[in-house]
Amino acid sequence: MNAPRTLHELIEQRADAHPDKPYLVSTESGRALTYGGLRDACRAFGRQLAAKGLKAGDTVSVFLPNGEQTTRILLGIMANGLIANPINLLCQPAQLRHILDHSDTRLVFTSEEGAQTLRKVLEQVERPIELIVTRADATALPPEFSADGREVSGVSEPAPQPDQDALLMYTSGTTGVPKGVLLTHHNLVITGHHISREHQLGESDRVLASLPLYHINGLVVTAVAPLVHGGSVAMPARFSAGTFWHDASRFGCTWINVVPTIIAYLLNDPTDLGSADLSRLRFCRSASAALPPEHHRAFEQRFGIGVIETMGMTETAAPAFSNPFDPSQRKVGSIGKPSGTEARVIDPQGNTLGPNETGEIVLRGGNVMRGYYKAPEETRKAFTADGWLRTGDLGYHDADGYFYINGRAKELIIKGGENIAPREIDEALLKHPVVLEAAAVGVPDANYGQEIAAYVVVRENLSYDEADLREHCLRELGRYKTPRDFHVIAELPRGPSGKVQRLKLLDIK
Repeated sequence: MNAPRTLHELIEQRADAHPDKPYLVSTESGRALTYGGLRDACRAFGRQLAAKGLKAGDTVSVFLPNGEQTTRILLGIMANGLIANPINLLCQPAQLRHILDHSDTRLVFTSEEGAQTLRKVLEQVERPIELIVTRADATALPPEFSADGREVSGVSEPAPQPDQDALLMYTSGTTGVPKGVLLTHHNLVITGHHISREHQLGESDRVLASLPLYHINGLVVTAVAPLVHGGSVAMPARFSAGTFWHDASRFGCTWINVVPTIIAYLLNDPTDLGSADLSRLRFCRSASAALPPEHHRAFEQRFGIGVIETMGMTETAAPAFSNPFDPSQRKVGSIGKPSGTEARVIDPQGNTLGPNETGEIVLRGGNVMRGYYKAPEETRKAFTADGWLRTGDLGYHDADGYFYINGRAKELIIKGGENIAPREIDEALLKHPVVLEAAAVGVPDANYGQEIAAYVVVRENLSYDEADLREHCLRELGRYKTPRDFHVIAELPRGPSGKVQRLKLLDIK
């Protein structure tokens, strides 16, 4: 049997081999969707899409929270040769309007709540877009989705090829309008192989999928990768610190996939683990943003679960770096070594830098996007002249080939001509016992060009003393790098990937 090259082939082969094996289990209902059930749902879905007049290459949007139905819809769209466009539920109306219009979507699957928002937005979109209202926890699509409300006969589109586009996902966009990242079946399948290999995953593994499917990490790492290694998914509707460990224990999860924000919430949650049995958990995978070393060590110490820190982007179909599976080979504070990609660090002139020299990290590999949808100029800017993807991340690698991130190129603080990486400030702040989360940013200053402002989230039930925090920073950072201003806020602004949208702090009054 040939190795599957598309999502269609993955689903078909898994169902042929293990039709009755659970692929996805809902943590709320306990109901299981088997591999055979997923295959049958995808086949029927293809016929229904064809009956609607949709054809290969058309875009279908999904504006739903996590659940069995959402997973079946997203995989069904892609397995039938169409392009899935999962939309961030936190999008504001202006962003929604741009995505629905720019994506050329023909159809949107949503909930009753989502439909209320979308109907208002669609009044401002000139072309017709059909809404299909369903539920994320449903087991069947509403009857009106079919042309006449009955089972649709006939043949759907031909099976997709590896180079066909499968996913259109819009970046959160720290500045400007979101850009649509186009990823092919090859991008997604090869990434699933990278994840499975790096983490030594097999048919007995089950992941707790707490990240939203409208984010590349949640979709590719926890929904696509198990199709590759034949594992399974335990999926709650949303992340909850209060039920997280109970769900991992009750459903026999062997690994968890989180972002640094979730790690911070779990560390701050006072809930007693009680009878939760975490003995099957082999590791915690942290991704999407750099994990502060203080949180890394605290998590391992409190919960006794090793953390594998990784890093990726929507443009690389999720992971691009990973620490080794072997705990003795991991480096705290590092995003690891290239995973399925080639990576290097360059200076502004494009020259390759050596160990411990800071510059922009660039990537090349089979999981890298072909480009942004209908944005040739943005695509051109995203790559170097010799074809390497610009990550926008400032960082370096050590002599052993492990990479580290200092911050975003656009977020670098330049004070009096000296470059200061914001993450250095963040990590110093996080060492203070009162600080749960922190982010530093450069603010205009008449004397230095830029000064440093720190925004902190304070732990519950602890009192904040700015003078004490300032003294702490003076000891950790010295006078020049100690923030001039300190601001206490309820939460840091983040994109759907969990990355802090640092420049948005400047808009907080």
